[in-house]
Amino acid sequence: MASSKTTSGVSTTMVLFLIFLTLKLTGLITWSWWWVTSPLWIPILLVIGIIAFITMIVIIALALGFSGADIKSKIRRQ
Repeated sequence: MASSKTTSGVSTTMVLFLIFLTLKLTGLITWSWWWVTSPLWIPILLVIGIIAFITMIVIIALALGFSGADIKSKIRRQ
């Protein structure tokens, strides 16, 4: 028998954004729109930052003379 999982489709970041948006539109907070929308763009920036960091590490490893096969074998051994 196959089990099926259902999700509500609402993420924590969306709930936080909706709370901040409601507070901003009702005048209870006077934050900048950058901070009101921050739950939407901060996670995206974190992912982009992690990808950039990994890319820099790979570029440095290749510049130091490691081949792609060397990097893959070291990753597999761990």
